[in-house]
Amino acid sequence: MAQFQEVEKQSIMHPKPPGLTLHYGTAGLRTNAKHLDHAMFRMGLLATLRSKNTKATIGVMVTASHNPEEDNGLKLIDPMGEMMAPAWEHYATQLANADDLLTVLKDIIEKEAINMSQEANVFVGKDTRSSSARLSQAVLDGVSALDGHSKDYGLVTTPQLHYMVRCQNTKGKYGEATLDGYYSKLCQGVVCYFYDQKLLSVDGANGIGALKVREMESHLKKELQISLFNDGSQGKLNYQCGADFVKVQQKPPTGFKMNPGERYCSFDGDADRIVYYYTDSEGQFHLLDGDKIATLMSTFLKELLEQAGLNLKVAVVQTAYANGSSTHYLENTMKVIVRCAKTGVKHLHHAAQEFDVAVYFESNGHGTVLFSEAAEEKICQLAEDPNINDEKKRAALLLQNTINVINQTVGDAISDMLFIEAILAIKGMSVQQWDAVYADLPNRQLKVKVADRRAIDTTDAERRAVSPPGMQDTVDSLVNKYKQARSFVRPSGTEDIVRVYAEADTQESADALAHEVSLAVYRLAGGVGEEPKPLH
Repeated sequence: MAQFQEVEKQSIMHPKPPGLTLHYGTAGLRTNAKHLDHAMFRMGLLATLRSKNTKATIGVMVTASHNPEEDNGLKLIDPMGEMMAPAWEHYATQLANADDLLTVLKDIIEKEAINMSQEANVFVGKDTRSSSARLSQAVLDGVSALDGHSKDYGLVTTPQLHYMVRCQNTKGKYGEATLDGYYSKLCQGVVCYFYDQKLLSVDGANGIGALKVREMESHLKKELQISLFNDGSQGKLNYQCGADFVKVQQKPPTGFKMNPGERYCSFDGDADRIVYYYTDSEGQFHLLDGDKIATLMSTFLKELLEQAGLNLKVAVVQTAYANGSSTHYLENTMKVIVRCAKTGVKHLHHAAQEFDVAVYFESNGHGTVLFSEAAEEKICQLAEDPNINDEKKRAALLLQNTINVINQTVGDAISDMLFIEAILAIKGMSVQQWDAVYADLPNRQLKVKVADRRAIDTTDAERRAVSPPGMQDTVDSLVNKYKQARSFVRPSGTEDIVRVYAEADTQESADALAHEVSLAVYRLAGGVGEEPKPLH
């Protein structure tokens, strides 16, 4: 076939480095940008096959998210703007590592019974890394090698490309597949609710999010004042700034002076994560992470649904990393259904689809809200009903606007920021009042290097270890030594390390428990290097 000849010819221009092994996981595919040219070309081929297979537009986003600037990677986007199907993640890994590219390519075509004469469409976007232009061109080369059509969106956030793909495949029902369409939809949903909101300072992680907030500002009325810092004009992408840095280090971006009581938020490099924070009058730093965001959003939505008289099933989907206080508050005070899913946004997204209205967030600030089709229909019908009282009408209109401001395809820092700001404005809440809803239990995360991460196997959404023998019993007995304590261990998805999480009634206890569990992992699961040392 002429198509395969073209693939063979083009692949010579994108040679595979010897000895390199890549893995396509929950976060897509990532490594140092120098080693990625061949993989990008091959993912262009795969996206084209996926488009033929689904008879729909597929997205390819060139980004390494919160990784350092010298890295790059990509995420493939399925027809409804969701992450790629697990079977195709396996194909991505196979294709990236294939020494005989054509054999693997033909094998995928045969397994999936792909009609190669079917038209293919691929949307491509990129972040602000210096390597992104070259690597996104390699993706475009891959698409054209299999006669696919491509649209290059250039510089966009990851969530914006997810949005474009869904708009295209719903034939505009979800929105208009342009940046202007994206800004208009989001801003129309919230702009009427900003009653002179005070200044919000936004850390753009020196990435794409800062550029896009600038573009959006003309769509927002003057009521929401945004001050951008780490906007990419001088700092390095994700370096000592951004959502991941703030969450892990529990402190503001380096070199940034905060004013007590003012609101701050940080995006990550591709703007799909967000965390909020402030300092109090004593200069104490307070972080409002994904758990606090999920609590704010779900409480607001539950109240509106009750005011509107709509009997819809509301849930919050968390991971094992969610702070125990947030779970306790949601279940016992708010009486909201709480589900625990495996770590990784695709697992949370999938679990959220079982409910009428579901808020899902990882503690790192990656999350969104999903509305079922039936829920959207009921909300819109009620909003247009002329025979309802004012309270019901207001609640229904607020819910309808929420549907517009939320990017339901994936966690979106810009969309989440607008929704949070709208909630705070509507409820007349300060960031301190939001923070005071519940107090986080002190916690600690550690990692232990092991010879083989597969030594640890887990069940119950990664909250309990089933191997090695004796591991869970040891964790249970250590947890029993402390008050309000909880701990779990899970293998990393990408490297030979085991992640340890512990929480307890005091920071000292949480640190001690995390250390003792780390020692147990080291001794029972084949730790390498030095034995973990106590934190204090």
